[in-house]
Amino acid sequence: MNKPLALIIEDDQDSATICLESLKAAGFECEVIKTGDKGLARLQETEPVVVVLDMHLPNVAGPDILRYIQGEARLAQTQVIIATADPRIADELQEQAILTLLKPISFTQLRDMAKRLKSYAESLSPGSE
Repeated sequence: MNKPLALIIEDDQDSATICLESLKAAGFECEVIKTGDKGLARLQETEPVVVVLDMHLPNVAGPDILRYIQGEARLAQTQVIIATADPRIADELQEQAILTLLKPISFTQLRDMAKRLKSYAESLSPGSE
């Protein structure tokens, strides 16, 4: 069985590394993307189970990518985890994501959430019964 895909759209190296290691520990195949335009391009060609999305990205902002995900029917099952250092943005967008993380991100918190999301993704897969 293939591992579920997680996209980490994050320009901060430390945050990206924590996300990468947390999601890998939970059993995801991961890709790190450092700019908003490349993240948006990748979302147009794949259907990740999870997207960890920074709100302050170069070239295309996180909220624009979030709107794209929400407006794209084929991404309806994609779970978004918002990552931001701005508590105001976290409050404004918390209803639009499965989880909102304030930076610095905790490895343990993200890994545990990712394990739950992986179980959810596996329950949606054909033949998982």
